[in-house]
Amino acid sequence: MRRYLSFGVVVLLLLLVDLYVFQAIKTVTQNLAPTTQRVIFVLYWAVFVITAGTFTLASATRGTPPSAFQTYLASTLFIIFASKLVVVLFLLLDDAVRVGKMVLNSTNGEAAFDPSRNKFLNQMGLLVAAVPFTAFIYGMVKGAYDYRVKRVTLRFPNLPAAFEGYKMLQISDLHTGSFNSTGPLKEAVQLINKQEADLVFFTGDLVNNVASELREHLSTLSGIKAKTAVYSVLGNHDYGDYVAWPSQEAKRENLRTLINSHGQMGWQILLNENRIIEKDGEQIAVLGVENWGNRAGFPKYGRLEDAYRGTENVPFKVLLSHDPSHWDGEVNQKYNDIDLMLSGHTHGMQFGVNIPGLKWSPVQYVYKQWAGLYKRGRQHLYVNTGLGFLGYPGRVGFLPEITVFELKRA
Repeated sequence: MRRYLSFGVVVLLLLLVDLYVFQAIKTVTQNLAPTTQRVIFVLYWAVFVITAGTFTLASATRGTPPSAFQTYLASTLFIIFASKLVVVLFLLLDDAVRVGKMVLNSTNGEAAFDPSRNKFLNQMGLLVAAVPFTAFIYGMVKGAYDYRVKRVTLRFPNLPAAFEGYKMLQISDLHTGSFNSTGPLKEAVQLINKQEADLVFFTGDLVNNVASELREHLSTLSGIKAKTAVYSVLGNHDYGDYVAWPSQEAKRENLRTLINSHGQMGWQILLNENRIIEKDGEQIAVLGVENWGNRAGFPKYGRLEDAYRGTENVPFKVLLSHDPSHWDGEVNQKYNDIDLMLSGHTHGMQFGVNIPGLKWSPVQYVYKQWAGLYKRGRQHLYVNTGLGFLGYPGRVGFLPEITVFELKRA
């Protein structure tokens, strides 16, 4: 009963928003030919019918992974609805002005109130709404696979001399279940290998939910090469926590399959453990933990104390931990000799403004550290915004990222 009630509330909300925005459509098209106006009206309400039908179908088939077509259709309809909310803001302003005029006219005894809408405000609402609509559509068409290599030089006073100029590469949040073909990841692997990194790190969320999503991409990702090794960790999506499993054993088997897949690709997965890298008689340590989130709803599977054990005397340490909230939650409180932590998880919300001098995304109101480089004392955190995507099949502002770090002595 509650499910049907929630469904009805959502459909009613969609209808009310469309009825309200329809006022702007009527106002702006009032001088057009009647036939043209009718075509626009029919198209407008056809979108509502498709939206309501898609939502109904999605509710009825909940739990079934959507096809690529369904994902793109749902995302397009959501973008249209979100753009309508921009129009709603202008309509509310128009209504506020109309009410104000009505009150003034009744008080001053002036001429009768004109109830017609302000055509300029309605036009502006539709025009402004076209901006996010265009950006989100462009993000699906182009942004999702517009891979960018970011180069970051990091200087540390305690970096062993043998590692001067050492090159480490990070990728994160592949979400292979979101790719509907192997082509884009093949392009990404070519770009990764072109960097000729000493170490390659993957910082979690290899799949959306289940290990089988990785199957068709295994051979592609096996092609990632590093001079020394490829190390990886798990992210919150890798555990299958967001799936209704028939049994706990089925869930555990899914995780075992995923962990084994890392090995099949030639990646060394670090499950609360570490590896010591030696060069010319000097050492650095790579620590890897399972997912550890400091926000409600995200699991704390990671055991940093286990990963740290045995690295106490290594002069330089790098930690791979999927969730950046781990930095404030534990790392810089208890382990102040971890020099660099590499994370992902946030995706930069796949939407925002990312230009020189201005970096903004709604995710910053949820995560204090969410994209790029952060420093506290001698410690550094870098949050990679991810190579894949989840939900919305696109990216605006925060494009898919391959990060290359060059280590230098301060």
